[in-house]
Amino acid sequence: MGGNIGANIRRLREQRGWSQARLARETCSAAGIAGDPIGRQEISRYETGKRTPREWLPFLAAALKVTVEAVTGPPPALELPAPPLADYLPAGDPLAPLTARGGRRIGSGAVADLRQRVHGLRLADDVIAGGDLVRPALRELRSAVKLYRETSHSEEVGAELLSQIGELAQIAGWIASDAGQYGEAETVYRLGISAARQAGDLTLTGNLAGSLAYQLSNTGREAEGLSLARAALDEAGPDAPPKARALYLDRVAWAETRMGHAQAAMRALGRAGEALAQDTAGAESPGYLYWVDTGELLVMEARAYTELRRPLRAVPLLRDVLGRYDATHTRELALYLSWLAVALMDANEPEEAAAVAERVVSLSAGIASDRTTRRVRVVLDRLAEFRDVPEVRSVLGGVA
Repeated sequence: MGGNIGANIRRLREQRGWSQARLARETCSAAGIAGDPIGRQEISRYETGKRTPREWLPFLAAALKVTVEAVTGPPPALELPAPPLADYLPAGDPLAPLTARGGRRIGSGAVADLRQRVHGLRLADDVIAGGDLVRPALRELRSAVKLYRETSHSEEVGAELLSQIGELAQIAGWIASDAGQYGEAETVYRLGISAARQAGDLTLTGNLAGSLAYQLSNTGREAEGLSLARAALDEAGPDAPPKARALYLDRVAWAETRMGHAQAAMRALGRAGEALAQDTAGAESPGYLYWVDTGELLVMEARAYTELRRPLRAVPLLRDVLGRYDATHTRELALYLSWLAVALMDANEPEEAAAVAERVVSLSAGIASDRTTRRVRVVLDRLAEFRDVPEVRSVLGGVA
């Protein structure tokens, strides 16, 4: 039950867009107590399961405007609109070849065409947000599954098609997650894991499982996220390409961070750096890992330090990365700046944080990304703690 309570508190708090400090204040207010008998650190202990609220439980529920049972019970199933994936894939096992297909026979050329479209979708995701890209991504996934099920091909071509379906599922799942369609993304990821396993592609299986773990870690299912991130690392095995191992360890580090395991997170980050250092000129890595580099590992390290409230480590790292970042990748730029804004507030630099927050809000306007929307809420909520600072009031007034 303790794990449920922690996960529920965090989920309910994030649904309201509150920081841990805000929830602490609201809880004290609900209890009719002046001052701060509980604070951000105590809320953090509740959420990570290190402590149970006990006498504070009814006041936490009152602050969150839910029943006590909603806090202590099992997390509810995600209630999302009917998944559009059903519109694009056949019922039953979508990867089961039709026994009487009798379709045209295809060869490696069809696989090459599909590979090119998958890569194009991945490049599009660099500059287009999930809300604008999710339906084209699902249509591509349907077409790929249809190609596999309704054509004749050799065993080798079939395995290559399954690998491409797995790659397509990974980027389509990522896009759906960015659009805030978490249930949809999970379904897509699991389809991809099935395809990658059938193809015998352990590296791709690890990438898909790690992507799903990352989503779970960010959506109130931290314990599941950590378990799956570790499993993804084990699934790929020690012989996975260096970039792949670096990415899987990066996911483990974030999952540990979200669980509040600072030392374990730092160990995983260190191992990720060691893995990436082995990516020499002769090392072969799948093309879909083109974006995994030292800069990405530094961003994750900075995010971990920010989440763990260590701004003196986070701020220099983020400034270094942002100073070299491609400004055409607006969504990622807004996300990285949001972490810098939070770290600056933790460093008690509200004036500079306000300037960064203003840029985050400006960059995020009109981006159909659930990730940026959630981060803007976090930044503004944290900024409200410094509303007495003129620069902060100006930013908050501009978004009121």
